[in-house]
Amino acid sequence: MDGDRPNNAPLRYALRACALAVCALTVTGCNAWQPFQYNPPDFSLAPPVLAPQSNPVFVPNMNQDFVWDQVVDVVDDYFRVEYEDRVRLSGNLLTEGRLTTYPRSASTIFEPWNSDSVSSYQRWEATLQSIRRHAIVLVTPTHGGFNIDVQVYKELEDVPRPQSGAISLANSQTLRNDDALLRLTNPVGGREPTSGWIGIGRDVELEQVILAGIQARAGGFAAPPMQF
Repeated sequence: MDGDRPNNAPLRYALRACALAVCALTVTGCNAWQPFQYNPPDFSLAPPVLAPQSNPVFVPNMNQDFVWDQVVDVVDDYFRVEYEDRVRLSGNLLTEGRLTTYPRSASTIFEPWNSDSVSSYQRWEATLQSIRRHAIVLVTPTHGGFNIDVQVYKELEDVPRPQSGAISLANSQTLRNDDALLRLTNPVGGREPTSGWIGIGRDVELEQVILAGIQARAGGFAAPPMQF
């Protein structure tokens, strides 16, 4: 009679598998049925959030050559250095170091690989107008280290009308991407040559970025108040 009894083992195994699948879906909940969500990469021009830096920043390091090399290395990422007067030991005293840069045309929205225009506003400003910057860095010896003062100045090209910031209405096929003044030896159509550059204040945002880079390399922090 046992030979005539049907073999229910495969059916039992199938029921057990279904029960386990139901239990697994119950544990995972509704999240298992949610569709995949694609998160595109962020290509925005928003600058990284940096902790506010004191200007000047104090670097507690008495090796004047090391400190100076770090300053030059950071500034060189944004400007071409024009003049260096390094910190020197004169007798028993350390002299003040001074670094100046060549003017550089501000980066536009068409130059995302350049980082001198920190914010999106500055990139749009440089796109619609002729803006340039230059920097002055002072390295002053003090007790226990050096005070590093970073000054970045912005200038606006003085022209009779907007003619070539990054976009020129008169010549829309040409992008302005040089650091020199626009000089016309043979003006055509009554166009006047540029009158120079007008100072429009300091670029505090770029100063903060440079100070943060110096602090990261040389281990600086807020400068102590001066004693009078």
